[in-house]
Amino acid sequence: MSDPMADWSFATRAVRASRDTGNLADPTERARAGLGRPVAPGIQPASSFAFERVEDLDRAFEDPQAGYVYARHGSPTADLFAGAVADLEGAPGAVAFASGMAAIHAVLLAAGIREGETVVAGRDLYGATHGLLSTLLAGSAGVRLRLVDGTDPAAVREAVEETRPRVVYVETVSNPLLRVADLRAVAEIARGAGATCVVDNTFASPYLCRPIALGAHAVLHSATKYLGGHGDLTAGVVAAEGELLDPLRAIGRLAGGTLGAFEAWLALRGVRTLALRMERHCTNAAAIAIHLAGHSRVRQVHYPGLVSHPQHVLAARLFDGRGFGGVVSFAIRDAGAAEVARFMDALRLFVPAPTMGDVYSLALYPARSSHRGLTPEERAALGIGDDLVRLSVGIEGLEGLLTDLDQALAA
Repeated sequence: MSDPMADWSFATRAVRASRDTGNLADPTERARAGLGRPVAPGIQPASSFAFERVEDLDRAFEDPQAGYVYARHGSPTADLFAGAVADLEGAPGAVAFASGMAAIHAVLLAAGIREGETVVAGRDLYGATHGLLSTLLAGSAGVRLRLVDGTDPAAVREAVEETRPRVVYVETVSNPLLRVADLRAVAEIARGAGATCVVDNTFASPYLCRPIALGAHAVLHSATKYLGGHGDLTAGVVAAEGELLDPLRAIGRLAGGTLGAFEAWLALRGVRTLALRMERHCTNAAAIAIHLAGHSRVRQVHYPGLVSHPQHVLAARLFDGRGFGGVVSFAIRDAGAAEVARFMDALRLFVPAPTMGDVYSLALYPARSSHRGLTPEERAALGIGDDLVRLSVGIEGLEGLLTDLDQALAA
């Protein structure tokens, strides 16, 4: 039977994939009884599930697909959210986790990372990801880490050929300098060496890019960001090829980093409006990037939508004309920590907060937040100076955002 969703647009898929209540027993029973079926998914918060016969319980323990047993093993609302993300990412399945970092840790373990194995990763990673790899895994678990320029396929190939890694890990758009990885080339290199290609797609979201279609084995999100989109939940999710799904589920079950029902329901609500929000995020961010690029108090702007960006052509091809994301970073001319602090304190519409991807606009100082765990020398080597500010551009009116930036820069 053909898939009725196969020809639907992304926006339609986002709305409908998060609406299917077929795996929640009560709405289905009500529909059969002629009592009507909810148009929105419900929350199933049960921590355990009862069976009429021990034989059925035993079967569910043996085969998770046969039924739910205990929420740490899997729950209907979390699975509904994971299924919606799998559909949008074009993956066979997905597993939801309690945070983006839990998702990253789980997919590395599922891919076989252990003592003596190597991870080749993009050099300018999110600070917490860098910490996980360099401290928790490489520092105490005996994992080898090789950092390379993830935007340079030749550098990735050289590192892969030299180290024969278990995992090649890159971000679609890096944090906070917004460098764009050539995902098709990286995935081809990883597959050719028998390595698992893992892509953090948080900054792009499936609205802009679907790494599975470009050859990645697994794609992950901090669903706290664009998928949830409203600043009211913490969640992560990994969409992956089939052979990674059972290990991912086992890690969630044994390590316990699974997603709760209420957070899963909030994430589902966010997925419904993802297309609308991303369109506005991208439009506002592009206008702000252009405005800042012409501002006398700005030394440099990092945004893939600018023709001056080193991967602008690649980003245009990768994102297929839908936009260039909702994050802009820029360096304030002749500024240090004190001047950046004055800028941040002067903001009235942008909210200083250590996250991104929400409906409201946010400002972050990477040297003191996302990358504070790195030494000044490490930050300088990555290009993260004391003058750098990262903006997560929301969906507010553009004129107000521009006015706020101008008056804060004047301060």
